[in-house]
Amino acid sequence: MVSSTILALFVILAAVPIGVTAFSNGHHSYYSNSIRRTCLHDATGTAETFQLGQQICTYKTITITPSGMNEGELPRQAVSVEDLTPHLESYIEASGMKNGVLTVISRHTTTALTINELESRLARDVEEFFLKVCPPDERSESEKKQAGVRYLHNDIDQRPDGEDEQQRCRDNGWDIDDDVQLQKWRDQEPINAHSHLISMMLGSSESIPVVDGKMVIGQWQSVLLVDLDGPRTRTVGIQLMGNS
Repeated sequence: MVSSTILALFVILAAVPIGVTAFSNGHHSYYSNSIRRTCLHDATGTAETFQLGQQICTYKTITITPSGMNEGELPRQAVSVEDLTPHLESYIEASGMKNGVLTVISRHTTTALTINELESRLARDVEEFFLKVCPPDERSESEKKQAGVRYLHNDIDQRPDGEDEQQRCRDNGWDIDDDVQLQKWRDQEPINAHSHLISMMLGSSESIPVVDGKMVIGQWQSVLLVDLDGPRTRTVGIQLMGNS
């Protein structure tokens, strides 16, 4: 009885196509032959059968320069909203992926990602709202700094605080055991605790379905990078997983 059960299970597993996942930096990885699979196509719940092509898994990092940023301009903790949608659409088209998932992640601790409307007056509302919730430190470079507001993160003279933080500085190339290098590290640290806090509220990644080669987002929705400590040149990571 046990032997026949095991044999039946083996036959079932052998009939199921197994995919292998691989990653590459900026290049496509393809595997397996075409397979047919039944998918839910839309919100009506109507099931349709798609012919799925080769599996795709690819990753890319893109660089975003804020609109209106002048050459050589120093960061002043400005808040800006940048539209990532055209970059993502171009990447999907170039990949040949028809159905799957796009994941986009911010690679900075003072930027955030969100899906919302791209509109200039709304962008100003975003800045006004979040800077009221988390006003900048009175010691910061921000034009919106508020007297009497201080954050522990901005006590630069007391950082790095503890062995773990000291080791992270070393791991990132700072020889903080040398007094001169320690002071250089402190000098380049911005007074930006409020930017970190707002980033945590907004979030740092989004995953978006892709159907028939298009992102499934609403008519007025865009994928937005919110820079909370700019203007700075930023990078964003994009991964596609799906089928051609």
